[in-house]
Amino acid sequence: MTSTAGGAFGFASGLTIQEFGYDDDVDEKLRRAAEAETDTELVGEDYEDVVDSALIWWRHDDGDVDDLTDLLVDAQANLDGDGVLWVLTPKARTTGAVPASEIEEAAGTAGMHATSAASMGERWSGIRISSRRR
Repeated sequence: MTSTAGGAFGFASGLTIQEFGYDDDVDEKLRRAAEAETDTELVGEDYEDVVDSALIWWRHDDGDVDDLTDLLVDAQANLDGDGVLWVLTPKARTTGAVPASEIEEAAGTAGMHATSAASMGERWSGIRISSRRR
């Protein structure tokens, strides 16, 4: 697992990033970092246009592997081309943490691939998910 400071999502300027699972526990510094990378505000999960990538905040209480798979499929449906998703979960051994193996299983079932993992800020870990569409 690599470590990254906020702002290392790899987003380019001008991209539209959709956010899923926003709640009062999200890391505002990470959200601002994504917005700084793209020079645009994040759009909510009810956004109905095409997006370039997505951030998904996912906690243990949000559901099981099947629920995450469904969310990944929904998020992928909005992607333009080969955009990436970042699944952000509380760090291991903290309240709400989700094992990386569950995220990888959900991604595989959704027809996607977990490509890398990173420490994201003080309380969150991220797994980068890419579309297998070509």
